Amino acid sequence: MSDISKKVSAFEKRYAVEQVGEVTYIGDGIAKVVGLTDVMSGELVIFNNGTKGMAQNLETEQVGVIIFGKYDDIHVGDLVRQTGRILEVPVGDGMIGRVVNALGEPIDGLGQIKSDRTRPVEHAAPGIMDRQSVCESLATGQKAIDSLVPIGKGQRELIIGDRKTGKTSIAVDTILNQKGKDVICIYVAIGQKESSVRSLIEVFRQHGALDYTLVVSAGASEPSPMLYIAPYAATAIGEEFMHSGRDVLIVYDDLSKQAAAYREISLLLRRPPGREAYPGDVFYLHSRLLERSAKLSDALGGGSLTALPIVETQAGDISAYIPTNVISITDGQIFLQSDLFFAGVRPAISAGLSVSRVGGAAQIKAMKKVSGTLRIDLASFRELESFAQFGSDLDEATQQKLNRGKRTVDILKQGVHQPLAVEYQVAILFALSHGALDDIPIDRIADYERRLFDFLDAQHPELLTEIRQTGDLPDEETFFNAIYDFNEQFV
Repeated sequence: MSDISKKVSAFEKRYAVEQVGEVTYIGDGIAKVVGLTDVMSGELVIFNNGTKGMAQNLETEQVGVIIFGKYDDIHVGDLVRQTGRILEVPVGDGMIGRVVNALGEPIDGLGQIKSDRTRPVEHAAPGIMDRQSVCESLATGQKAIDSLVPIGKGQRELIIGDRKTGKTSIAVDTILNQKGKDVICIYVAIGQKESSVRSLIEVFRQHGALDYTLVVSAGASEPSPMLYIAPYAATAIGEEFMHSGRDVLIVYDDLSKQAAAYREISLLLRRPPGREAYPGDVFYLHSRLLERSAKLSDALGGGSLTALPIVETQAGDISAYIPTNVISITDGQIFLQSDLFFAGVRPAISAGLSVSRVGGAAQIKAMKKVSGTLRIDLASFRELESFAQFGSDLDEATQQKLNRGKRTVDILKQGVHQPLAVEYQVAILFALSHGALDDIPIDRIADYERRLFDFLDAQHPELLTEIRQTGDLPDEETFFNAIYDFNEQFV
């Protein structure tokens, strides 16, 4: 009898209360659910078939849920479980070199990702006192950007322009240029064709960039909730590296498609439309994403997350709703002009409309010295060029400015997927600013540039080494004499 008494006294009532809801509507990546009275905004819910969803609209009678993944086999009447958690993605070194979807699940056929850590997709941005000023250069390998609109670690620099003007190429070349520089890169493809993403992955593979790059893809064929959540998931993966004291570069390609996906979700959830049918919180959509990019204070490890968001314009209109929103959040923009692109000036960067609000703080001293007046010279050349076509009689000074301007435009041209080390950029811009190219025919500029680099590598490697190691110009007289010696033998 005593054994029975012991067992009775040791008996514990164990039960768990689980709140479940019922699907009343399903379609277009959206579900309406009744019965989830205690669900929180942004809470993760699980459908009968294991598909994940997130509570988005909390109404009196029902909850609007966005569905992450396929919803073909979810039906009216299916049960939905609360989890009490928010959406999380796996993070860590195991993600590098992989291609994942918006939920951090591998889609490259290379098996499961080894990761024992997760981070919430939505996370508060670092506070004011947790940051420090952007002061370290993040070289893109592109002369036109590193000299005119320099980018620093922790900066948000918008790449904006019409369709097919080279926006993605600039971002991809920046990733390729990080090889061997201990920068982890994340490329987020939002609403792009699967074939385009596949081609980009192949470019990364050919250049050895997959050793430090991961790709997050939410393709054009996926439901809009996947396009909406992809940038936040990618940022969470990047934040893990940033908080461990590492430097991260993240490319959002592009935020126009994310805004369109969010508009679609909001209209399906019957939220009131505002300007251009976007919901009222479309500004917050991008501000809470881009504010997560920062250069952390030394007390927090000094890691950085640099963002290159891409926005597509229509007919060059940068005053449209989404472009102006993102311009106001970022620390500058690189504006690509269609007419320059079609005229063969590539990258087609508009010197007048492009700006870096971090400025010279993100440049090494050598680059600052050789590119000081480059923007003004380029702008005045464009102005003179438009006037010069109306008259033939030009004074010598004007003619000299036009000649220098033409050579400046030609020097800033660069082939795709051919990033250039900063010491070579400094060398050719030094030659330009000191008049070494003034007598070189325009059609021989590219040949001059290539042979100058070969000459410096062979005859004066110490000059290039000094720029690379100290970040400052070598003795200017010695540098000029070396370039003059090359000019003497260039025929």
